[in-house]
Amino acid sequence: YPVLFQTTRAEFDLPEYSVRRRYQDFDWLRNKLEESQPTHLIPPLPEKFVVKGVVDRFSEEFVETRRKALDKFLKRITDHPVLSFNEHFNVFLTAKDLNAYKKQGMALLSKMGESVKYVTGGYKLRSRPLEFQAIGEYLDTFSLKLGTIDRIAQRIIKEQLEYLVELREYGPVYSTWGGLEVELSEPLEGVSACIGNCCTALEELSEDMTEDFLPVLREYILYSESMK
Repeated sequence: YPVLFQTTRAEFDLPEYSVRRRYQDFDWLRNKLEESQPTHLIPPLPEKFVVKGVVDRFSEEFVETRRKALDKFLKRITDHPVLSFNEHFNVFLTAKDLNAYKKQGMALLSKMGESVKYVTGGYKLRSRPLEFQAIGEYLDTFSLKLGTIDRIAQRIIKEQLEYLVELREYGPVYSTWGGLEVELSEPLEGVSACIGNCCTALEELSEDMTEDFLPVLREYILYSESMK
């Protein structure tokens, strides 16, 4: 994925950078942010896999949907007053050879991240505050309901696509029939045209749900999991 970055911050040598990143590079960035900023909520990434039969992972629609999600991920980090200053984020946006940086690492930042993680994670509360218990229970219920909606939406899309295949086979039958029945040709052609309009509307509806509704729903689910 091409990543174009423009900035006016003094810590950057250039006002504009253009690099290419793979999905695993975004995943690496998120893991590094979690390690170095354990007290902050890190925005979720889109899932690497997709449901078979709903979207083909090599299709243009899938690639574009993921690109939008990755773009949103970067924008949320950019808008964050703390995460946007993270050194790993800086390198992600500017390094021409990110793999070399991954191998080399940054020993100082790594040690600092482990120290902060040890301090924040080593202390265990004897009892969880009631406020956090209530939030945790709400998130569990919220995630459960979103998961139910997600499964229903995927099933609806699958059934819509199957129905669309049948409609496309069904419509031409009326046109052929109209050619054989002269007296009924006009109403039969009208039915065929109506089925064609239904195909177009159903196709647009399925695309909207696949490209707009499902990604947002999945993002809410992933965000709720991140908050846990």
